[in-house]
Amino acid sequence: MFIRLACCRLLRHRKLIYISLFISFLLSFVYVVVLPHAVKLLQKPPKIQEVYQYVIPEDSPTDPTNSRCTFYDCFNIYRCGHEFNGDFKVYVYPMARHVDQDFIPIGGKMSKEYHTILSAIVESQYYTKNPEEACVFVSSIDTLNQNRFRVKETSQALALLPHWNGGQNHLIFNMVPGTAPDYKTVVELSIGKAMVAGVGFDSWTYRSSFDISIAIYSDLAISLSNDYTFKNRTTFITTVQINLHNDFITSLKSIEKQKSMIRVIEPCSPSGQNKTIVCHKNNTYSYAEVFTDSVFCLILPGPRLMDTVLIDALAAGCIPIVAINHVVLPFFEVIDWKRAVIMWSETELNTLLEVVSGIPLDRRKDMSAQGRWLYKTYLSSLQIITMTTLKILSQRLHPHSSDFYENWNLRPNPVSARNPLFLPYMSDSSGFTAIILSYDRIDSLFTLINMISKAPSLQKIIVVWNNQLKSPPHFSEWPKIDVSLKIVQTTANKLSNRFFPYREIETEAILSLDDDILMLTLDEIEFGFQVWKEFPDHIVGFPSRTHVWNNKTNTWKYESEWKNELSMVLTGAAFYHKYWNQAYTYIMPNNIKEWVDDHMNCEDIAMNFLVSNTTNKAPIKVTPKKKFKCPQCTNTEMLSADQGHMATRTSCVNMFAAIYGRMPLKTVEYRIDPVLYRSLLPKKLKRYNNFGEL
Repeated sequence: MFIRLACCRLLRHRKLIYISLFISFLLSFVYVVVLPHAVKLLQKPPKIQEVYQYVIPEDSPTDPTNSRCTFYDCFNIYRCGHEFNGDFKVYVYPMARHVDQDFIPIGGKMSKEYHTILSAIVESQYYTKNPEEACVFVSSIDTLNQNRFRVKETSQALALLPHWNGGQNHLIFNMVPGTAPDYKTVVELSIGKAMVAGVGFDSWTYRSSFDISIAIYSDLAISLSNDYTFKNRTTFITTVQINLHNDFITSLKSIEKQKSMIRVIEPCSPSGQNKTIVCHKNNTYSYAEVFTDSVFCLILPGPRLMDTVLIDALAAGCIPIVAINHVVLPFFEVIDWKRAVIMWSETELNTLLEVVSGIPLDRRKDMSAQGRWLYKTYLSSLQIITMTTLKILSQRLHPHSSDFYENWNLRPNPVSARNPLFLPYMSDSSGFTAIILSYDRIDSLFTLINMISKAPSLQKIIVVWNNQLKSPPHFSEWPKIDVSLKIVQTTANKLSNRFFPYREIETEAILSLDDDILMLTLDEIEFGFQVWKEFPDHIVGFPSRTHVWNNKTNTWKYESEWKNELSMVLTGAAFYHKYWNQAYTYIMPNNIKEWVDDHMNCEDIAMNFLVSNTTNKAPIKVTPKKKFKCPQCTNTEMLSADQGHMATRTSCVNMFAAIYGRMPLKTVEYRIDPVLYRSLLPKKLKRYNNFGEL
């Protein structure tokens, strides 16, 4: 009996153990697998779907538009001082249904186009759901097409917005301004001090440095951009607009009679309702066919100053000739339109053909390609148009971090890659700044600081402390050295922090180091710096890697085996110019930086891609050293010890190549050693003789 009771108790005990294990497993599964996904879902940008209804009182006031606004007197920049990385915050008002006192809507339902614009903002890095931290406000009232809303009531609704404040720091989107018969060139709303991101400005209505001239979206342009060739175009100049004034049509037909190189397209029916079919004399053409068959597309003033013809021409590779006096082209403050568009006077059409026919064929091809690139980069979708608009606003707010002219206007071309540093040599008087990325390896960090502080050319050491859970040691505990030592505490554990353009960097040269790089000698460091001074636009360093093509998978593979070839020098121990910190933070594609920070990997690969893509040059390895493993570190302390580390880095190489649209890394069999390396001369005759273990 006693044995049976003992057995029963044992069985019940085992059942409890199994049940406990199962519950533990279930909770672990929820915590590890389900919860992260739930958190990601919660972190997704909110949808534009909250709907409220507001009644607009008939006597509600409006704010008359200030036609003299500039960025300096109508925009409150003090709302925008929270971000130091070139970003600013945009608040989108919740969707609402605005009606008058008779409950009649003040406008039509929100258009698909305006919903796309708002969604693009909400899903961007600029969005905030907190209006108190917003720099710019965007209304959910659809103002894209003036034909679809009542001007007075919409102006009243805008003035009633809770953060309106006379329109200050508000951005109004509009693509179809004015109505018949006047067709004003700017939306006729009363918007106080609000900015207008609009289409069709002229130089009289555009408020310089305040409004933003944008492009109207064209559905047709998408199909035109997919069917491109510059060869076999049979028509030299075509005018494709179907609503031209009779005076222009008469003038052009007179030129056409004298010169067969110009073709005047007209609507096939007097009403012009069917815009997909157009006619020339007795011949019928599709609207798209006219663009793809013409070298130049002449654009003249229509009822509205600017319509989709410019966008359609750019997408089709037809070089636009814009003969519209005083027109403000899209994004003109950053785009150099002279590279893709010919600007002409409305009153000098008689001399147009003579001048345009003198443009060389190579120049025509380049203008056609530039126009297509501008279309794809800045004008091809509502999302892109919206993001370009916000980027221009960001550039106004943060001119110190704005993109260079070349970044806005030079299309990627591996043959003409450039040196962004302009001068081939650096000043002999400046040394280098060592930037050490550290987390919590104190002993290793202090050993490294003591070692590199003795380097003759070292000017300063900056320690980027990337641990938010643990404060750096008290300053009294740090090594006592003869050079300046600065500790920067970051707000988030991101690998990209090592490439931020810190104000404390005063030298042109940067030596980037991991806190476990204890195997370098002073001679190696000093020799590497001297080599960098001769090749300042290269990454010059010690640990090298390469990439190879896998014929089975048709993908690139990251290779860490010791080979004679190299295409990357890892920034755990490398010299580079401080310009690349600026480029990494503000110019490199944001999706690369975000991926690096999210996955805590590949920041060194990203830097190599950035430099090679810009300069079309390979990095330089110095000295024969190959071993760069931390002798004091445990495997768990090193990111590279993770079994998935190599697979992740292979994924990085493929993803970065896809983002850049090519493989910019250059493979070389090249290494620089001191002149007397391996010579039989005594060490005392060699300037650099201590290279440690290879």
